[in-house]
Amino acid sequence: MINIPKGTKDVLPQDSYKWHFVEKTVREVARTFCANEIRTPSFEHTELFLRGVGDTTDIVNKEMYTFEDKGGRSITLKPEGTAGVARAFIENSLYGNTQPTKMYYITPVFRYEKPQAGRLREHHQFGIEYYGATSPSADVEVMMLAKAIFDKFGVGNLVLNINSIGCPVCRKEYNSALKSYLGSRLNDMCPTCRERFEKNPLRILDCKEEGCKAITKEAPSVLDYLCDECKAHHESVCKQLNTLGVNYVVNPHIVRGLDYYTRTVFEFISSNIGAQGTVCAGGRYNNLVEQVGGKPCPAVGFGMGIERLLLVLESLGLSVGEEYKADVYFAPVCDKAREITPALALKLRSQGIAVDYDIMDRGFKPQIKYANKTGVRYMVILGEDEIAKGVAGVKDMQSGEQVEVETDKLCDYLISKVKG
Repeated sequence: MINIPKGTKDVLPQDSYKWHFVEKTVREVARTFCANEIRTPSFEHTELFLRGVGDTTDIVNKEMYTFEDKGGRSITLKPEGTAGVARAFIENSLYGNTQPTKMYYITPVFRYEKPQAGRLREHHQFGIEYYGATSPSADVEVMMLAKAIFDKFGVGNLVLNINSIGCPVCRKEYNSALKSYLGSRLNDMCPTCRERFEKNPLRILDCKEEGCKAITKEAPSVLDYLCDECKAHHESVCKQLNTLGVNYVVNPHIVRGLDYYTRTVFEFISSNIGAQGTVCAGGRYNNLVEQVGGKPCPAVGFGMGIERLLLVLESLGLSVGEEYKADVYFAPVCDKAREITPALALKLRSQGIAVDYDIMDRGFKPQIKYANKTGVRYMVILGEDEIAKGVAGVKDMQSGEQVEVETDKLCDYLISKVKG
């Protein structure tokens, strides 16, 4: 037997309705914010992620699925959604449109990492991308879009954590202060953080190792090193959140794991899915478009793991939709009934009615058992007696009531019952 690769998961037919429910909901919320869908390839040239995500990140250094294609080109399965959107924004000249450009995506992403709750080696993200707006209002709007999704689902146990990591100018001064603080403590830190010390010390604040977290607890705050423009931007974000009555925490340890972030970063964190409880994370990345070959263009957005969101919904006992059930089930119990059933089913299906009928050549009692087990609403009984009388027996499986309906009026009757 060939087993599923580690870190991947099948979505089985009996569970797919949950995914449809979540995807339909996030699409609906995105449309209320006037965001349109963008779809980018599942793989890109590796250079895109080296330039966009950053060669100091764990994603690039340890987690990418990279291979050479038959033409000798280095190709990578996308480990996140934003870099591909930035490439599409440039390549398709979306910067020439009236700005801002508001986009969303639902996509698989691939990372070779240790599987954890809601985070697999192939998992799925819903993401929002706003391009062309420098205003703090854009930062707040994407946070409110995420919050609107959680509100729509009824999730009320999330904490919004925000921070500003400044721009390259003020971050340079902060990195110096951070290295001065960490330098004498470096031997007590994990190997990954010792490596980050020279390449990108800011990333040390994102370490989940308990020893490193204890050391960085008293580290200098990036907020104390913001330049005037970055400080004003951050204060405006906080002021707008206050005006909207949004509860949030300013957390100087929120830095995000990707090199392209500038200024605002944020996470929505849940206590319902274990230690790694981030279910939505994002921020501003004003330099990304330029880094991957375009003209400077501000951008802000977020990514939300669908698997993690489903874990939160189910852990809180919230709705994840309803399992698909047939509206009508035909139970043909003679040859003539089996002949006419497909045409009747097709007519109902053309009107949007979900119809099932026996294709297993079961007897009458097994068909009743099947209808009860699958939760069908109406069962249509067609046997020799019914055919001879030109009628069909229609049973309401909820009330138990059964009536006879003339065969030539059967479809209209069922349509009125299901849709009425």
